[in-house]
Amino acid sequence: MKSLRIFSIVSSLIVSVAVPALAGVTVNSPSNSAQIASPFNLSATATTCASQDVSAMGYSFDSSSDTTVTNGQSIESSIGSSTGNHVLHVKAWGNKGSACVTDVAIVVSSGGSLIPWNAISVGNLDALEGWQAEHDSGGPGWSSGSMKVVSSPSVSGSARRFVSEYSNGGDERYSLAYADDILATNFFYDAWVYLTSSSSAIGNLEFDTNQTMPDGKTVMIGVQCDGYSGRWAYTVNGGSSSSPHPQWVSAPGTQCNPRSWSQYKWHHVQAYYSHDDSGWITYHSVWLDGVETRIDKTVFGKFDLGWGPQINTQFQVDGFGSSGHTTVYLANLSISRW
Repeated sequence: MKSLRIFSIVSSLIVSVAVPALAGVTVNSPSNSAQIASPFNLSATATTCASQDVSAMGYSFDSSSDTTVTNGQSIESSIGSSTGNHVLHVKAWGNKGSACVTDVAIVVSSGGSLIPWNAISVGNLDALEGWQAEHDSGGPGWSSGSMKVVSSPSVSGSARRFVSEYSNGGDERYSLAYADDILATNFFYDAWVYLTSSSSAIGNLEFDTNQTMPDGKTVMIGVQCDGYSGRWAYTVNGGSSSSPHPQWVSAPGTQCNPRSWSQYKWHHVQAYYSHDDSGWITYHSVWLDGVETRIDKTVFGKFDLGWGPQINTQFQVDGFGSSGHTTVYLANLSISRW
């Protein structure tokens, strides 16, 4: 199959299909309203265009005349683009000169390019069974929570709904153990979060990854959007592994408050962190809706908890004020490790 490559690939992105396909071109991937990290797979077919047999297909971005063209009635290509809002034009040409096109709206964000080719990625963690809810006894007040997988709102078909009640700023922790890898030392967290009008009752939103290490100790890694300090914060063990003193440290020069996030809209949360075999964690960066915030802090984070081999993720919703309830949705939760 002959291919003419004109368009150059750059950077990493997230794709959202917004315009339905026109007659003649069927886009199989990305699916309608999908949110996909770069590079993403473009899969499209077209057998006829304006009653003519299709002889070639291709794609371009925005108003650019640079077009990738492939002979035949299908196209399979891994592509990327710069950050920002774009339109992907998927095209087909008939053997007598007709032209058909499907326009795909895309929203580009960064972060996913950090994941190496040999990383182990577990996706759709929000849809797995085994999630547990419990009040975080290390925090204030009281809380309780319930969960359910729902079809709407969703990013790509389903999401997990978390409904929490609290008093005196109580914190509800939701957790899932999903692997037993003790050797990985790098983690990339990637999820979509949807807030309702109840976001005014959220104190913090916490995104954690905890892992048993080869020495049997547990490294506890967490970042949170801290609505009290108005900053991103990260977890530190201020004591020793046998006499731990867990605490949150605000990252200077950062900004984050879940009560200021847009309501009834999906928000993209990503975080990259790593650790060494002694339990020292490096918090590299967090992203909110494609905007990177550098943290670049290395802190002690090892705990002697007596856990067996496991990796778990925790999603915590902290209450704000004397009492209330919150409804939060989590979708397309993926954690990559290497």
